[in-house]
Amino acid sequence: MPQITVEYSAQLAGRFDRRAFALALHAEASALIDSTLGSFKTRFYRLDEVVIGAGAETDVMVHVDLAILPGRSRETKQKLGQTALDLLVRHLGDPGGLSTQATVEVRELEGADYHKHVLV
Repeated sequence: MPQITVEYSAQLAGRFDRRAFALALHAEASALIDSTLGSFKTRFYRLDEVVIGAGAETDVMVHVDLAILPGRSRETKQKLGQTALDLLVRHLGDPGGLSTQATVEVRELEGADYHKHVLV
């Protein structure tokens, strides 16, 4: 916990500082939701095919799905979402003529059956 998935249009690959975004998000979110830094996991998926609206080649997107364990207040989840969005925009860099839609969804992990084991 938390499980973070980021999907982004291939055109953003050279502009989006993914590692710096993940590290910044982990640091800020861990304090916000009172979770250990080592519990954060972020995965990135480059999307080679995305169609937005009328399908212009310059329309691109990045979406962050933040899945956390249940129990946080609505206000905390809203603050987490806004923090993630602010960090995302900061790490996307110069749009370079691309119309970029940046979105964040904060959701609770379904069910209370979350299991974890760390091998060292």
